Amino acid sequence: MFAIPEQFSNATKANFESQFAIFSSLTSKAFEGIEKLIELNMTAVKASLEESSAATRQLMGAKDPQEFFTLSAAQAQPTADKAVSYGRQLASIAAGTQAEFNKAAETQMAETNRKVVSLVDEVSKNAPAGSESAVAVLKATIGNASAGYEQLAKTTKQAVEALETNMNAAVTQFTQAAQKAVPKAAARK
Repeated sequence: MFAIPEQFSNATKANFESQFAIFSSLTSKAFEGIEKLIELNMTAVKASLEESSAATRQLMGAKDPQEFFTLSAAQAQPTADKAVSYGRQLASIAAGTQAEFNKAAETQMAETNRKVVSLVDEVSKNAPAGSESAVAVLKATIGNASAGYEQLAKTTKQAVEALETNMNAAVTQFTQAAQKAVPKAAARK
């Protein structure tokens, strides 16, 4: 007689533990992504400072305006390439973190769904006579919620893939534009 409340109590406790585990996992993944982003930015800043210093020394050592403009134009392409590389690394970090979030959420939802179905099956075994229709409605509701989540996960995954494709296309277009612009700028000088 007291088995059903105890089952719900255990299920609630397990659900809270599960939610805490997913929260901890997502927090960990977020910090990993932030660490990678900070490392990327620190590397970029350090390299930029070193390269700017060297470029300034070169430009200050120019003997005439023609040499100055030639040196300036020669530095434009590597700078554009580095900007493109930075953008790709940034996109990679963002996509990797997003993929980890999706993976953790999918795993958690599958586990939660399994536990809920198990609980409903267990409760339905001990349900009083005549409650079959209520149990059937509950099972159908759970099935519909699962199907809705699966569709949402599929749509989210497609949206992330489309975002990655669009980001790569934008980076490619930027690279091509930069490669065309640098020789034109050098020719004008």
